[in-house]
Amino acid sequence: MNQNRRQFLKWNTSLAGVALMGTSLKAIADVCQITAPQTPGPFYPGESAFTKDNNLTVIHGRPQRAKGQMIYIMGYVRDQFCMPLENAAVEIWQACASGKYNNPKDPNPAPLDPNFKYWGETFTDKEGKYIFKSIIPGAYPADTNWMRPPHIHFKVAKLGYKELISQMYFKGNPYNNDDLILKQVPAAQRAGVIVDFKPSGTGYEPGSLSGRFDLTLMRIR
Repeated sequence: MNQNRRQFLKWNTSLAGVALMGTSLKAIADVCQITAPQTPGPFYPGESAFTKDNNLTVIHGRPQRAKGQMIYIMGYVRDQFCMPLENAAVEIWQACASGKYNNPKDPNPAPLDPNFKYWGETFTDKEGKYIFKSIIPGAYPADTNWMRPPHIHFKVAKLGYKELISQMYFKGNPYNNDDLILKQVPAAQRAGVIVDFKPSGTGYEPGSLSGRFDLTLMRIR
């Protein structure tokens, strides 16, 4: 494991990670609204496709990197009582920079990126924290008069909690306002699925952006 990857995985020791999260677990405990569920869409790769890997920007054995703007997505997973959820499974899947999914059901004629992983899975630590490294996906046509804005699909699961499937969007994208799926999210919850990405601090890849996406599950027992 090279030094860059060690820095990426050791989030707890990164001053940049502390600065980005910007608050202690206690300080976020007063905001426990359940994350708005959204459709998984038609391009979920299937449960068996996921392996534990939180870096979608490289594929083992290939020297080239994925195309697109590098990003770090990080946040906390907790329950409706604001308690952190350790060892929760967090899956993400998305399009590449051209807006194409690696799925035979995707009719988009845009090219695939052979150096992009398209999906990954990680598990939260004892404080409920997770992190992924990826790229900003491209927008793509969902219909003749509808462009889906860049978004990333999330699936979060833990025994004893209601499974959550949602989508994360990028603040400021012009397609957000007219997206038919984002419009279905109740207005009071909409800001919770739109993330503001800003330049990453020291310890992260130069030129990358970082954003925080917290996820809240419903305890069922």
